[in-house]
Amino acid sequence: MSEKSSVPQGTIWEELKSGTASLGAYLGHLGDPTIRLGVTGLSRAGKTVFITGMVHALISGGRLPGFRLAGEGRLAGARIIPHPDDAVPRFAYEDHLATLTAPDRAWPTSTRQISALSLNLDFQSRRRAFGGLLGPAGVFGGGLSKLTLDIVDYPGEWLLDLPLLSKSYAEFSAETLAKAGLGKRVEPFAPFLAALADIDPLAEAEEPVIKRLAETFTAALRACRAEGRELSALAPGRFLMPGDLEGAPALTFAPLRLTGAPVPPQSLAGRMERRYEAYKSKIVRPFFKNHIERIDRQIVLVDVLGALNGGPEALNDLETALTDVLAAFRVGGNSLLASIFSPRVTRILFAATKADHLHYTNHDRLEAILRVLVRRAHHRAEAAGSPSDSIALAAIRATREVMAREKGVELPCVAGVPVAGEALGNRVFDGETEVAIFPGDLPAAPETIFRGEAVPLQFLRFRPPVLPPRGAERDKAGAGAGAGFPHIRLDRALEFLLGDAVQ
Repeated sequence: MSEKSSVPQGTIWEELKSGTASLGAYLGHLGDPTIRLGVTGLSRAGKTVFITGMVHALISGGRLPGFRLAGEGRLAGARIIPHPDDAVPRFAYEDHLATLTAPDRAWPTSTRQISALSLNLDFQSRRRAFGGLLGPAGVFGGGLSKLTLDIVDYPGEWLLDLPLLSKSYAEFSAETLAKAGLGKRVEPFAPFLAALADIDPLAEAEEPVIKRLAETFTAALRACRAEGRELSALAPGRFLMPGDLEGAPALTFAPLRLTGAPVPPQSLAGRMERRYEAYKSKIVRPFFKNHIERIDRQIVLVDVLGALNGGPEALNDLETALTDVLAAFRVGGNSLLASIFSPRVTRILFAATKADHLHYTNHDRLEAILRVLVRRAHHRAEAAGSPSDSIALAAIRATREVMAREKGVELPCVAGVPVAGEALGNRVFDGETEVAIFPGDLPAAPETIFRGEAVPLQFLRFRPPVLPPRGAERDKAGAGAGAGFPHIRLDRALEFLLGDAVQ
Protein backbone atom coordinates (compact mmCIF):
# COMPACT_ATOMS: atom_id res chain seq x y z
CA MET A 1 0.00 0.00 0.00
CA SER A 2 1.46 3.36 -0.98
CA GLU A 3 1.87 6.00 1.69
CA LYS A 4 -0.66 8.78 1.56
CA SER A 5 0.89 12.13 0.69
CA SER A 6 0.71 14.79 3.36
CA VAL A 7 1.11 17.58 0.83
CA PRO A 8 -1.64 20.16 1.41
CA GLN A 9 -4.48 19.57 -0.99
CA GLY A 10 -6.31 22.63 -2.28
CA THR A 11 -9.61 22.95 -4.05
CA ILE A 12 -10.13 21.62 -7.57
CA TRP A 13 -9.87 25.20 -8.82
CA GLU A 14 -6.51 25.67 -7.07
CA GLU A 15 -5.19 22.44 -8.57
CA LEU A 16 -6.40 23.49 -12.03
CA LYS A 17 -4.69 26.87 -11.73
CA SER A 18 -1.50 25.19 -10.57
CA GLY A 19 -1.61 22.77 -13.48
CA THR A 20 -2.22 25.59 -15.95
CA ALA A 21 0.78 27.51 -14.60
CA SER A 22 2.92 24.40 -14.87
CA LEU A 23 1.77 23.87 -18.46
CA GLY A 24 2.76 27.44 -19.31
CA ALA A 25 6.18 26.95 -17.75
CA TYR A 26 6.61 23.64 -19.58
CA LEU A 27 5.75 25.13 -22.99
CA GLY A 28 7.99 28.10 -22.29
CA HIS A 29 10.97 25.83 -21.74
CA LEU A 30 10.55 23.57 -24.76
CA GLY A 31 13.97 23.49 -26.43
CA ASP A 32 15.46 25.04 -23.29
CA PRO A 33 15.36 22.36 -20.56
CA THR A 34 15.21 23.71 -17.01
CA ILE A 35 15.83 22.15 -13.61
CA ARG A 36 14.44 23.98 -10.63
CA LEU A 37 16.71 23.11 -7.69
CA GLY A 38 15.47 23.82 -4.18
CA VAL A 39 18.11 24.47 -1.51
CA THR A 40 16.89 24.39 2.06
CA GLY A 41 17.92 23.52 5.58
CA LEU A 42 17.35 24.73 9.11
CA SER A 43 19.27 27.76 10.38
CA ARG A 44 23.06 27.43 10.57
CA ALA A 45 23.05 24.56 8.06
CA GLY A 46 25.02 26.63 5.51
CA LYS A 47 22.58 27.30 2.65
CA THR A 48 24.13 30.61 1.60
CA VAL A 49 27.65 29.18 1.64
CA PHE A 50 26.54 26.11 -0.32
CA ILE A 51 24.92 28.12 -3.12
CA THR A 52 27.79 30.60 -3.34
CA GLY A 53 30.37 27.81 -3.44
CA MET A 54 28.40 25.78 -5.99
CA VAL A 55 27.79 28.73 -8.33
CA HIS A 56 31.42 29.88 -8.09
CA ALA A 57 32.69 26.37 -8.85
CA LEU A 58 30.51 26.11 -11.97
CA ILE A 59 31.29 29.61 -13.25
CA SER A 60 35.02 29.54 -12.54
CA GLY A 61 35.63 26.03 -13.82
CA GLY A 62 36.26 24.64 -10.36
CA ARG A 63 37.82 21.25 -9.82
CA LEU A 64 34.83 18.88 -9.82
CA PRO A 65 36.10 15.44 -10.87
CA GLY A 66 33.13 13.60 -9.35
CA PHE A 67 30.69 15.67 -11.44
CA ARG A 68 31.13 13.81 -14.69
CA LEU A 69 30.10 16.75 -16.85
CA ALA A 70 33.10 18.69 -15.51
CA GLY A 71 35.39 15.71 -14.97
CA GLU A 72 35.02 14.62 -18.61
CA GLY A 73 35.68 18.16 -19.86
CA ARG A 74 32.20 18.52 -21.38
CA LEU A 75 31.18 21.67 -19.44
CA ALA A 76 31.82 24.49 -21.91
CA GLY A 77 30.80 27.26 -19.54
CA ALA A 78 28.29 28.54 -17.01
CA ARG A 79 26.94 32.04 -16.55
CA ILE A 80 24.35 33.82 -14.45
CA ILE A 81 21.21 34.90 -16.30
CA PRO A 82 18.15 36.89 -15.16
CA HIS A 83 15.75 34.81 -13.10
CA PRO A 84 12.32 34.57 -14.79
CA ASP A 85 10.31 35.45 -11.65
CA ASP A 86 10.79 39.14 -10.85
CA ALA A 87 8.63 38.78 -7.74
CA VAL A 88 11.30 36.66 -6.00
CA PRO A 89 14.36 38.48 -4.58
CA ARG A 90 17.62 37.67 -6.33
CA PHE A 91 20.18 35.61 -4.43
CA ALA A 92 22.96 38.12 -3.74
CA TYR A 93 25.75 35.96 -5.13
CA GLU A 94 28.15 38.80 -5.90
CA ASP A 95 27.76 40.30 -2.42
CA HIS A 96 28.32 36.95 -0.73
CA LEU A 97 31.38 36.25 -2.88
CA ALA A 98 32.80 39.68 -2.03
CA THR A 99 32.35 38.96 1.69
CA LEU A 100 34.17 35.63 1.33
CA THR A 101 37.09 37.07 -0.63
CA ALA A 102 37.56 40.49 1.02
CA PRO A 103 40.85 41.12 2.86
CA ASP A 104 38.99 40.58 6.15
CA ARG A 105 37.26 37.54 4.66
CA ALA A 106 34.16 36.40 6.54
CA TRP A 107 31.18 34.12 6.07
CA PRO A 108 28.12 35.70 4.41
CA THR A 109 24.90 36.37 6.29
CA SER A 110 22.39 33.56 6.65
CA THR A 111 19.28 32.93 4.59
CA ARG A 112 16.31 34.77 6.11
CA GLN A 113 13.88 34.79 3.19
CA ILE A 114 13.31 33.18 -0.18
CA SER A 115 15.64 34.13 -3.02
CA ALA A 116 16.56 32.74 -6.42
CA LEU A 117 19.33 32.68 -9.01
CA SER A 118 19.47 31.24 -12.53
CA LEU A 119 22.43 29.79 -14.44
CA ASN A 120 22.88 28.67 -18.02
CA LEU A 121 25.11 25.62 -18.40
CA ASP A 122 26.51 25.06 -21.92
CA PHE A 123 27.81 21.55 -22.40
CA GLN A 124 28.74 18.88 -24.89
CA SER A 125 26.20 16.08 -24.73
CA ARG A 126 27.22 12.43 -24.90
CA ARG A 127 23.85 11.53 -26.35
CA ARG A 128 23.67 11.39 -30.10
CA ALA A 129 20.50 12.24 -31.94
CA PHE A 130 19.35 9.51 -34.34
CA GLY A 131 22.28 7.24 -33.52
CA GLY A 132 24.82 10.03 -33.88
CA LEU A 133 23.94 11.13 -37.41
CA LEU A 134 23.25 14.70 -36.36
CA GLY A 135 26.11 15.13 -33.93
CA PRO A 136 25.86 16.03 -30.25
CA ALA A 137 22.30 16.54 -29.09
CA GLY A 138 21.12 20.13 -29.31
CA VAL A 139 17.78 21.33 -30.64
CA PHE A 140 18.74 20.04 -34.09
CA GLY A 141 22.03 18.35 -33.19
CA GLY A 142 25.53 19.45 -34.03
CA GLY A 143 26.03 22.09 -31.31
CA LEU A 144 26.31 22.59 -27.60
CA SER A 145 23.41 21.60 -25.41
CA LYS A 146 22.07 23.97 -22.79
CA LEU A 147 20.54 23.51 -19.35
CA THR A 148 18.98 26.27 -17.31
CA LEU A 149 19.44 25.79 -13.57
CA ASP A 150 17.00 27.75 -11.41
CA ILE A 151 18.24 27.75 -7.81
CA VAL A 152 15.65 28.55 -5.14
CA ASP A 153 16.96 29.26 -1.64
CA TYR A 154 14.54 29.27 1.29
CA PRO A 155 14.60 28.68 5.06
CA GLY A 156 13.85 25.09 6.06
CA GLU A 157 11.94 26.41 9.06
CA TRP A 158 9.13 27.38 6.69
CA LEU A 159 8.65 23.74 5.72
CA LEU A 160 7.95 22.83 9.34
CA ASP A 161 4.58 24.55 8.99
CA LEU A 162 3.23 21.88 6.66
CA PRO A 163 1.62 19.80 9.47
CA LEU A 164 -0.23 22.91 10.69
CA LEU A 165 -2.39 22.91 7.57
CA SER A 166 -4.25 19.85 8.83
CA LYS A 167 -4.48 20.99 12.48
CA SER A 168 -7.05 23.21 14.18
CA TYR A 169 -5.97 25.94 16.55
CA ALA A 170 -7.10 23.79 19.48
CA GLU A 171 -4.96 20.87 18.28
CA PHE A 172 -1.95 23.13 17.72
CA SER A 173 -2.33 24.60 21.21
CA ALA A 174 -2.69 21.24 22.96
CA GLU A 175 0.30 19.66 21.18
CA THR A 176 2.58 22.67 21.62
CA LEU A 177 1.85 23.06 25.32
CA ALA A 178 2.30 19.34 25.96
CA LYS A 179 5.76 19.41 24.35
CA ALA A 180 6.63 22.60 26.25
CA GLY A 181 6.75 20.61 29.48
CA LEU A 182 9.25 18.05 28.22
CA GLY A 183 13.05 17.82 28.21
CA LYS A 184 15.04 20.74 26.89
CA ARG A 185 11.89 22.77 26.21
CA VAL A 186 11.06 23.16 29.90
CA GLU A 187 13.44 26.02 30.73
CA PRO A 188 12.87 28.15 27.59
CA PHE A 189 9.09 27.77 27.85
CA ALA A 190 8.91 28.51 31.60
CA PRO A 191 8.27 32.29 31.16
CA PHE A 192 5.56 31.65 28.59
CA LEU A 193 3.79 29.02 30.68
CA ALA A 194 3.99 31.35 33.68
CA ALA A 195 2.34 34.09 31.61
CA LEU A 196 -0.48 31.71 30.65
CA ALA A 197 -1.25 30.98 34.31
CA ASP A 198 -3.13 34.28 34.73
CA ILE A 199 -4.82 34.23 31.32
CA ASP A 200 -8.52 33.55 30.75
CA PRO A 201 -8.78 32.47 27.08
CA LEU A 202 -12.48 33.40 26.98
CA ALA A 203 -11.95 36.93 28.30
CA GLU A 204 -12.30 39.87 25.93
CA ALA A 205 -9.20 40.24 23.78
CA GLU A 206 -6.75 43.05 24.44
CA GLU A 207 -4.04 43.72 21.87
CA PRO A 208 -1.24 44.35 24.44
CA VAL A 209 -1.95 40.93 25.97
CA ILE A 210 -1.89 39.24 22.56
CA LYS A 211 1.37 40.96 21.67
CA ARG A 212 3.02 40.08 24.98
CA LEU A 213 2.04 36.40 24.71
CA ALA A 214 3.20 36.19 21.08
CA GLU A 215 6.56 37.77 21.92
CA THR A 216 7.12 35.45 24.90
CA PHE A 217 6.13 32.41 22.83
CA THR A 218 8.49 33.44 20.01
CA ALA A 219 11.33 33.94 22.47
CA ALA A 220 10.76 30.41 23.79
CA LEU A 221 10.94 28.92 20.29
CA ARG A 222 14.14 30.78 19.51
CA ALA A 223 15.74 29.75 22.80
CA CYS A 224 14.97 26.12 21.94
CA ARG A 225 16.79 26.57 18.63
CA ALA A 226 19.84 28.28 20.14
CA GLU A 227 23.26 26.68 20.51
CA GLY A 228 23.37 24.29 23.42
CA ARG A 229 19.80 23.03 22.93
CA GLU A 230 19.80 22.69 19.12
CA LEU A 231 16.13 21.60 18.89
CA SER A 232 14.62 21.54 15.42
CA ALA A 233 10.93 20.53 15.37
CA LEU A 234 9.69 24.01 16.23
CA ALA A 235 6.55 25.40 14.64
CA PRO A 236 5.35 27.87 13.51
CA GLY A 237 8.47 28.16 11.38
CA ARG A 238 7.98 31.80 10.43
CA PHE A 239 8.27 32.77 14.09
CA LEU A 240 11.90 31.63 13.82
CA MET A 241 12.50 33.02 10.31
CA PRO A 242 9.86 35.70 9.62
CA GLY A 243 11.58 37.15 6.54
CA ASP A 244 9.75 40.30 5.43
CA LEU A 245 6.76 39.46 7.68
CA GLU A 246 8.41 40.56 10.93
CA GLY A 247 5.69 42.08 13.14
CA ALA A 248 2.79 41.15 10.83
CA PRO A 249 -0.51 40.45 12.67
CA ALA A 250 -0.61 36.93 11.20
CA LEU A 251 2.59 36.20 13.14
CA THR A 252 1.13 37.56 16.38
CA PHE A 253 -0.55 34.59 18.05
CA ALA A 254 0.31 31.92 20.59
CA PRO A 255 -1.14 28.67 21.94
CA LEU A 256 -3.61 28.86 24.82
CA ARG A 257 -4.97 26.40 27.37
CA LEU A 258 -8.44 25.65 26.01
CA THR A 259 -11.15 23.76 27.86
CA GLY A 260 -13.30 22.79 24.89
CA ALA A 261 -15.91 25.42 25.72
CA PRO A 262 -17.34 27.50 22.83
CA VAL A 263 -14.96 30.32 21.88
CA PRO A 264 -16.57 33.77 21.41
CA PRO A 265 -15.15 35.56 18.32
CA GLN A 266 -14.06 38.63 20.31
CA SER A 267 -12.39 36.66 23.08
CA LEU A 268 -8.64 36.21 23.40
CA ALA A 269 -8.92 32.64 22.11
CA GLY A 270 -11.15 33.79 19.26
CA ARG A 271 -8.63 36.38 18.11
CA MET A 272 -5.74 33.95 18.42
CA GLU A 273 -7.62 31.33 16.42
CA ARG A 274 -8.45 33.82 13.67
CA ARG A 275 -4.80 34.84 13.32
CA TYR A 276 -3.68 31.21 13.35
CA GLU A 277 -6.06 30.43 10.47
CA ALA A 278 -4.89 33.56 8.62
CA TYR A 279 -1.31 32.39 9.06
CA LYS A 280 -2.16 29.10 7.38
CA SER A 281 -4.26 30.54 4.55
CA LYS A 282 -2.33 33.73 3.78
CA ILE A 283 1.26 32.67 4.43
CA VAL A 284 1.77 28.91 4.63
CA ARG A 285 -0.46 27.65 1.82
CA PRO A 286 0.63 30.26 -0.79
CA PHE A 287 4.28 29.47 -0.06
CA PHE A 288 3.71 25.80 -0.86
CA LYS A 289 1.57 26.51 -3.91
CA ASN A 290 3.84 29.17 -5.42
CA HIS A 291 7.24 27.69 -4.69
CA ILE A 292 7.49 24.19 -3.23
CA GLU A 293 5.17 22.50 -5.73
CA ARG A 294 7.33 23.77 -8.62
CA ILE A 295 10.63 22.26 -7.45
CA ASP A 296 12.18 19.44 -9.53
CA ARG A 297 15.24 18.53 -7.44
CA GLN A 298 15.89 19.22 -3.78
CA ILE A 299 18.93 19.34 -1.50
CA VAL A 300 18.31 19.52 2.25
CA LEU A 301 21.33 20.75 4.22
CA VAL A 302 21.65 19.43 7.77
CA ASP A 303 23.83 20.66 10.64
CA VAL A 304 24.45 17.21 12.11
CA LEU A 305 27.43 18.39 14.16
CA GLY A 306 25.31 21.02 15.88
CA ALA A 307 22.69 18.42 16.77
CA LEU A 308 25.42 16.12 18.10
CA ASN A 309 26.45 18.87 20.48
CA GLY A 310 22.82 19.08 21.61
CA GLY A 311 22.71 15.39 22.59
CA PRO A 312 20.18 12.58 21.94
CA GLU A 313 17.11 14.78 22.45
CA ALA A 314 18.34 17.25 19.83
CA LEU A 315 19.11 14.40 17.42
CA ASN A 316 15.65 12.85 17.82
CA ASP A 317 14.08 16.28 17.36
CA LEU A 318 16.13 16.77 14.19
CA GLU A 319 14.97 13.39 12.86
CA THR A 320 11.35 14.44 13.39
CA ALA A 321 11.96 17.79 11.68
CA LEU A 322 13.64 16.19 8.65
CA THR A 323 10.76 13.76 8.23
CA ASP A 324 8.33 16.70 8.31
CA VAL A 325 10.50 18.57 5.79
CA LEU A 326 10.32 15.73 3.27
CA ALA A 327 6.56 15.52 3.74
CA ALA A 328 6.39 18.95 2.13
CA PHE A 329 7.35 17.59 -1.28
CA ARG A 330 5.44 15.70 -3.88
CA VAL A 331 7.88 12.90 -4.60
CA GLY A 332 7.92 10.42 -7.46
CA GLY A 333 8.91 10.05 -11.07
CA ASN A 334 7.82 12.70 -13.55
CA SER A 335 6.03 11.32 -16.56
CA LEU A 336 5.38 13.79 -19.37
CA LEU A 337 1.85 14.59 -18.19
CA ALA A 338 2.83 14.60 -14.52
CA SER A 339 5.66 17.03 -15.20
CA ILE A 340 3.21 19.40 -16.88
CA PHE A 341 0.22 19.25 -14.55
CA SER A 342 1.59 17.98 -11.24
CA PRO A 343 5.39 18.30 -11.11
CA ARG A 344 7.14 16.21 -8.51
CA VAL A 345 10.54 16.22 -6.85
CA THR A 346 12.44 13.53 -8.72
CA ARG A 347 15.67 13.57 -6.68
CA ILE A 348 16.33 14.46 -3.04
CA LEU A 349 19.76 14.77 -1.48
CA PHE A 350 20.36 15.14 2.25
CA ALA A 351 23.74 16.72 3.00
CA ALA A 352 25.55 16.91 6.34
CA THR A 353 27.42 20.21 6.10
CA LYS A 354 30.63 21.40 7.78
CA ALA A 355 32.47 18.17 6.98
CA ASP A 356 35.67 20.23 6.99
CA HIS A 357 35.37 20.43 10.80
CA LEU A 358 36.32 16.73 10.86
CA HIS A 359 39.30 14.78 9.55
CA TYR A 360 38.52 12.84 6.38
CA THR A 361 38.62 9.59 8.36
CA ASN A 362 35.32 10.66 9.93
CA HIS A 363 33.48 11.78 6.80
CA ASP A 364 31.97 8.37 6.10
CA ARG A 365 30.87 8.16 9.74
CA LEU A 366 29.19 11.56 9.43
CA GLU A 367 27.32 10.28 6.37
CA ALA A 368 26.27 7.16 8.30
CA ILE A 369 24.82 9.27 11.12
CA LEU A 370 22.91 11.37 8.60
CA ARG A 371 21.49 8.23 6.98
CA VAL A 372 20.11 7.16 10.35
CA LEU A 373 18.57 10.59 10.88
CA VAL A 374 16.80 10.59 7.51
CA ARG A 375 15.97 6.88 7.20
CA ARG A 376 12.20 7.49 7.41
CA ALA A 377 12.47 10.27 4.83
CA HIS A 378 14.57 8.05 2.53
CA HIS A 379 12.07 5.21 2.74
CA ARG A 380 9.20 7.48 1.79
CA ALA A 381 11.08 8.96 -1.18
CA GLU A 382 12.24 5.59 -2.46
CA ALA A 383 8.75 4.11 -2.12
CA ALA A 384 7.43 6.92 -4.31
CA GLY A 385 10.09 6.36 -6.95
CA SER A 386 12.33 9.34 -6.15
CA PRO A 387 16.03 8.50 -5.81
CA SER A 388 17.45 9.90 -2.58
CA ASP A 389 20.89 9.88 -1.05
CA SER A 390 22.94 11.19 1.89
CA ILE A 391 26.33 12.84 1.74
CA ALA A 392 28.80 14.69 3.98
CA LEU A 393 30.17 17.82 2.32
CA ALA A 394 31.66 21.27 2.66
CA ALA A 395 30.89 23.49 -0.32
CA ILE A 396 33.72 25.80 0.78
CA ARG A 397 36.42 24.08 2.78
CA ALA A 398 37.91 26.20 5.58
CA THR A 399 40.48 23.69 6.89
CA ARG A 400 43.22 21.36 5.78
CA GLU A 401 44.17 18.00 7.25
CA VAL A 402 47.32 17.49 9.28
CA MET A 403 48.76 14.95 11.69
CA ALA A 404 49.81 16.26 15.09
CA ARG A 405 51.67 14.53 17.89
CA GLU A 406 50.43 14.81 21.46
CA LYS A 407 52.01 12.87 24.33
CA GLY A 408 53.69 10.59 21.84
CA VAL A 409 50.46 9.79 19.97
CA GLU A 410 49.75 10.95 16.43
CA LEU A 411 46.28 12.47 16.05
CA PRO A 412 44.38 13.23 12.81
CA CYS A 413 43.68 16.96 13.05
CA VAL A 414 42.21 19.80 11.02
CA ALA A 415 44.04 23.10 10.69
CA GLY A 416 42.60 26.51 9.91
CA VAL A 417 42.32 30.10 11.09
CA PRO A 418 39.66 30.42 13.81
CA VAL A 419 37.30 33.39 13.74
CA ALA A 420 38.52 36.18 16.02
CA GLY A 421 37.17 35.70 19.52
CA GLU A 422 36.76 31.94 19.27
CA ALA A 423 38.06 30.20 22.36
CA LEU A 424 39.33 26.76 23.23
CA GLY A 425 40.01 26.27 26.91
CA ASN A 426 41.81 29.39 28.13
CA ARG A 427 43.04 30.36 24.68
CA VAL A 428 41.23 33.07 22.70
CA PHE A 429 42.12 33.29 19.01
CA ASP A 430 43.00 36.47 17.15
CA GLY A 431 41.54 35.66 13.73
CA GLU A 432 44.98 35.59 12.07
CA THR A 433 46.85 32.60 13.49
CA GLU A 434 46.38 29.11 12.06
CA VAL A 435 45.86 26.36 14.61
CA ALA A 436 45.46 22.60 14.44
CA ILE A 437 42.91 20.82 16.62
CA PHE A 438 41.86 17.24 17.10
CA PRO A 439 38.04 17.45 16.83
CA GLY A 440 37.49 13.93 18.10
CA ASP A 441 36.07 10.83 16.45
CA LEU A 442 32.48 10.01 15.58
CA PRO A 443 31.25 6.56 16.67
CA ALA A 444 31.69 3.71 14.22
CA ALA A 445 28.12 2.54 15.00
CA PRO A 446 25.85 5.54 14.34
CA GLU A 447 22.91 4.13 16.32
CA THR A 448 24.82 4.64 19.58
CA ILE A 449 24.37 8.40 19.43
CA PHE A 450 20.62 7.98 20.04
CA ARG A 451 21.21 5.97 23.20
CA GLY A 452 22.73 8.81 25.16
CA GLU A 453 26.33 7.69 24.79
CA ALA A 454 28.70 10.67 24.96
CA VAL A 455 30.38 11.85 21.74
CA PRO A 456 33.33 14.00 22.93
CA LEU A 457 33.85 16.49 20.11
CA GLN A 458 35.32 19.96 19.97
CA PHE A 459 34.80 22.42 17.15
CA LEU A 460 35.91 25.93 16.29
CA ARG A 461 34.44 28.35 13.79
CA PHE A 462 37.09 28.88 11.13
CA ARG A 463 37.43 31.81 8.75
CA PRO A 464 36.87 31.18 5.04
CA PRO A 465 39.92 30.01 3.08
CA VAL A 466 41.97 32.34 0.91
CA LEU A 467 40.82 31.89 -2.69
CA PRO A 468 43.91 30.65 -4.58
CA PRO A 469 45.09 32.94 -7.39
CA ARG A 470 44.42 31.68 -10.89
CA GLY A 471 47.28 29.53 -12.06
CA ALA A 472 48.58 28.50 -8.65
CA GLU A 473 49.52 24.86 -8.21
CA ARG A 474 47.06 22.47 -6.68
CA ASP A 475 47.85 21.09 -3.27
CA LYS A 476 47.65 17.40 -2.35
CA ALA A 477 44.00 17.75 -1.31
CA GLY A 478 43.14 19.02 -4.78
CA ALA A 479 42.46 22.59 -3.69
CA GLY A 480 42.86 24.19 -6.93
CA ALA A 481 44.46 26.93 -8.35
CA GLY A 482 42.25 29.61 -9.80
CA ALA A 483 39.59 27.01 -10.13
CA GLY A 484 37.36 27.91 -7.25
CA PHE A 485 37.33 27.34 -3.53
CA PRO A 486 38.54 24.07 -2.04
CA HIS A 487 35.60 21.82 -1.14
CA ILE A 488 34.63 18.39 0.10
CA ARG A 489 32.33 16.25 -2.08
CA LEU A 490 30.56 19.17 -3.75
CA ASP A 491 31.19 17.39 -7.04
CA ARG A 492 29.41 14.26 -5.79
CA ALA A 493 26.42 16.35 -4.80
CA LEU A 494 26.24 17.95 -8.26
CA GLU A 495 26.48 14.55 -9.95
CA PHE A 496 23.54 13.21 -7.96
CA LEU A 497 21.40 16.32 -8.48
CA LEU A 498 22.20 17.12 -12.12
CA GLY A 499 24.22 14.27 -13.63
CA ASP A 500 21.32 12.54 -15.39
CA ALA A 501 20.23 15.80 -17.05
CA VAL A 502 23.57 16.59 -18.71
CA GLN A 503 24.41 13.31 -20.45
